[in-house]
Amino acid sequence: MIINIRHGKGNKDRIVRLSENVLELTREYFKLYHPKGFLIEGKGGNIYSASSIWKIFKHAKEAAGIKMKGGVHILRHSYATHIHEDGCDIRYIQEILGHKSSKTTEIYTHVSTKSIQKIKNPIEDVDLTGKNKNIKDHKKIKKLTVICQIRI
Repeated sequence: MIINIRHGKGNKDRIVRLSENVLELTREYFKLYHPKGFLIEGKGGNIYSASSIWKIFKHAKEAAGIKMKGGVHILRHSYATHIHEDGCDIRYIQEILGHKSSKTTEIYTHVSTKSIQKIKNPIEDVDLTGKNKNIKDHKKIKKLTVICQIRI
């Protein structure tokens, strides 16, 4: 399901995918609390203040045993990083986050160890033990040696 977020961060509108499990929780919440103006309302049906959201997030982190520093905004970074690691194109992430520039989005998509581990080193295809007398391996080694010498 796609939902429209109006007046989000930077007073921008965004469209966001809502997962089925979150949709089910949202329906249960709606039945229980009957919100009028906002899906999740503060006191008197008003919008939650930034300080209230920060306190809720702080208590949730404590309850979960999370010691990492950072506020609610870290969720945005984490979301962008995770969907990028799962193969989502940077242009879609830019649209989801509401960024005008892809440079801004690139800040959110940290290079992770998981991503680096997926990169295959060309040397992995070469028999360095010498047990395989394949002529292709010798040509690859020679080519890699030349590349290394040029880059050094």
